[in-house]
Amino acid sequence: MGQKPVPVRFRSRVQNQSEKQSESEVSNSDFSSFSFFFSLLNYRNVRFSKLEVYKKAKVFHLDCKSFIVKAKPDSYVKDQLGRASFSIALNIAEGTGKFSKADRKNYFTTARGSVFECVAVFDILFPIRNWALFYSLSLQQYHWYE
Repeated sequence: MGQKPVPVRFRSRVQNQSEKQSESEVSNSDFSSFSFFFSLLNYRNVRFSKLEVYKKAKVFHLDCKSFIVKAKPDSYVKDQLGRASFSIALNIAEGTGKFSKADRKNYFTTARGSVFECVAVFDILFPIRNWALFYSLSLQQYHWYE
């Protein structure tokens, strides 16, 4: 039948003072390099943050999260809609950072596919076109569903 699970054993080890000190130095240096990276990035100078489509994708994701809180759909719908709406903005941002036109197109195409995935979720949730709730969420401003 099935194999027996192998027990996991942890060895506890006492660290001496120099090991503790070197670990704290590593973690501090990792953090400082991380913050240095973000200071170089300077969010306001990133190209994708200025794109109108990226701004709309962010608002759309927040509206989808608002819908999830208000409508309380099943967990699988909540997960799918949340991931798909988040994927739109992330793919736009990642595609903007690519150098070749083909790579950018691929990410933008994936973002567009995520838009259609969100539209399909709403189409399945509102099969009789109960647009009252849909419009109450301000989703009509996107014109992505037409």
